[in-house]
Amino acid sequence: MTNRNFEETFQNANGLELYYQSWYPQALARAVLVIVPGHGGHSGIFAKMVEYLTERHYIIYSFDLRGNGRSPGQRGYINSWAEYRADLKTFLKLVQSKEPDLDLFLIGQSMGGTIALDYILRESNQPQGLILLSPALGLGVASWKLFLGQVLSSILPRFSLDTSIGFSAASRDGEVVAACARDPLRHTKGTARLATELLKTIEWINAHAAEIEVPLLILHGGADRVTLPACSQILFERLTLADKERREYPDSYHELHCDINYQEVLADMDDWIKRHSLNSPSHKVGNVTKTINN
Repeated sequence: MTNRNFEETFQNANGLELYYQSWYPQALARAVLVIVPGHGGHSGIFAKMVEYLTERHYIIYSFDLRGNGRSPGQRGYINSWAEYRADLKTFLKLVQSKEPDLDLFLIGQSMGGTIALDYILRESNQPQGLILLSPALGLGVASWKLFLGQVLSSILPRFSLDTSIGFSAASRDGEVVAACARDPLRHTKGTARLATELLKTIEWINAHAAEIEVPLLILHGGADRVTLPACSQILFERLTLADKERREYPDSYHELHCDINYQEVLADMDDWIKRHSLNSPSHKVGNVTKTINN
């Protein structure tokens, strides 16, 4: 690996010390990318993405959501969605203070995509562009578990269940699946309060999709059983901004950054970022929906 890696913590509005990592290329950087991981994941699962993109001169930052990875908190629990938004807001300010002269692109993976969408709809500090990888806008969790979570949210908010979404749904690469299962920082727990807050936020985002003004790229696997690709298509159709693209990879699973065609996906990301960076000589926008055949 050709990048330089740093591990640190930052303090959020509640005084929690959240863990984050940064990676720097050997050469001068063209932009900074901030990755928001999904539920049950953490900043360390993006090794292939980090290696690929730092080699192409990007600085990358990512933090572990509260209750995930190396950050404190009950696994799969959130008091209110506003806490996720506040954590991201604090982190983006930190990154911008460290990298003030570079375009910043926000990348949300799975539930991290839901957090990123909620952020750009509510906050004034906007990134140069937003990339969603398999955004959590429709879930492959059993409906009875989601219903139970809604019922218990107000009386037993910390009640926890396993989502029953196995790691085999992450990637078609058997080695990746095995690594997920061995990773002690991964989890598949979800609480009653999280279920309620997530469903409420998804509904709100869809109702306000026409207000999104940040250039947006959506990438989704057509065989994703964790977050449903049809739901990101619905969001895409509700967007009114001109600069939007959606690409669906028919056979790909949930974690596009480590599926067997990850280099194709990352090349599409790199191309889009180059076209949207103000520092790029080929700055160009478009309105595209495309299906990629693996």
